Amino acid sequence: MSNQKVVMIGLGYIGLPTAALIANNNIHVHGVDINPQVVETINAGKIHIVEPSLDQAVATAVANGFLKAATTPVEANTYLIVVPTPFKAKNEPDISFVEAATKAVIPLLKENDLYIIESTSPIGTTEKMMRYIFSERPELENKLHIAYCPERVLPGNVMHELVNNDRVIGGVNEIATQKATDFYKQFVKGELHPTNARTAEMCKLTENSSRDVQIAFANELSFICDKADINVWELIRLANKHPRVNILQPGCGVGGHCIAVDPYFIVADYPMESQIIAKAREINNYKSFWCAEKVKTAKLEFQLKYGRKANVAIMGLAFKPNIDDLRESPAKYIAQRILQDSHDDTCYIVEPNIQEHKVFKLTPTQQAIENADIIVYLVAHNEFKNIQTGKAKIVLDFCGVNN
Repeated sequence: MSNQKVVMIGLGYIGLPTAALIANNNIHVHGVDINPQVVETINAGKIHIVEPSLDQAVATAVANGFLKAATTPVEANTYLIVVPTPFKAKNEPDISFVEAATKAVIPLLKENDLYIIESTSPIGTTEKMMRYIFSERPELENKLHIAYCPERVLPGNVMHELVNNDRVIGGVNEIATQKATDFYKQFVKGELHPTNARTAEMCKLTENSSRDVQIAFANELSFICDKADINVWELIRLANKHPRVNILQPGCGVGGHCIAVDPYFIVADYPMESQIIAKAREINNYKSFWCAEKVKTAKLEFQLKYGRKANVAIMGLAFKPNIDDLRESPAKYIAQRILQDSHDDTCYIVEPNIQEHKVFKLTPTQQAIENADIIVYLVAHNEFKNIQTGKAKIVLDFCGVNN
């Protein structure tokens, strides 16, 4: 595509790495973010999130003149919508950011432009945005290429997976699918699988709902094993010796902006049909409450035994190991519950992947371990593995850091 220019709406955990990747393939990218500080940081060749290799990718793209950030879009020929899709009350999907991003580019659209949504979206969102665009710009009907192409990357390995993972590409028609495929071919080495927009939207939701269900099974096993006095980690390790069994590891819940959210996009629209998916969400949400209650019980038992309140070390706030992302984090929820129950006793909160937090006062790892009576592992960060806690400590390991 000659003289190609991409507008990327959203420069967060997916948008910025994608923008940097495209720009480093010598395609001009105009990134848009509503946060002026984010824009300023990127234009200085720096990053505002933690992701391996992203700093160098952004620095190179900015230095070479292929990546620029701003708070408003400009005219281009390809528009990527990579904004958050949170959920509202009653776990209903909120596509207002997608709508706002689309509204921002509508005046700039012209014949033969490519408009792609990457944001996780309820089924039918791409078609809904198409109708919205054509209601505002009726002269462009059947003259734009509109598609949906979800990302499927793992935080901590985004730069590699953006290039090498397969992608599902669903246009509103076959021509749009082909145009979007031609676009992604320029920087994706993984296989590109063509389909329609509705199937692509459902595919993204299905992938993360499947993971949620599998994690719920592991978390349900942890409840059973706790009552049956069985080591759940050993149990799963042994069960996985079966050639056709692959049980995931339990944790303190499910977090992040994908697995903890996407199943609701299905459940909200198809409540009667999504029984297992809905129940998995209940189980994984309950696991966080269960962990907080376990800590509360341990504190009471300590006080009864020693006649004083326990000092508690809360190890980890991120939603998964070795990242700084706290979105929908069950560990953060548990930490809040523990603090609410603490009153005047002492809690040390440890999260080695962030410098500071506006709510939690952070403590260095070793200091927390030394001063705590009860150590609560919520996230299996590398820094927490093989820590020598001493026999006097009570250890609650909800993430298998020591197994």
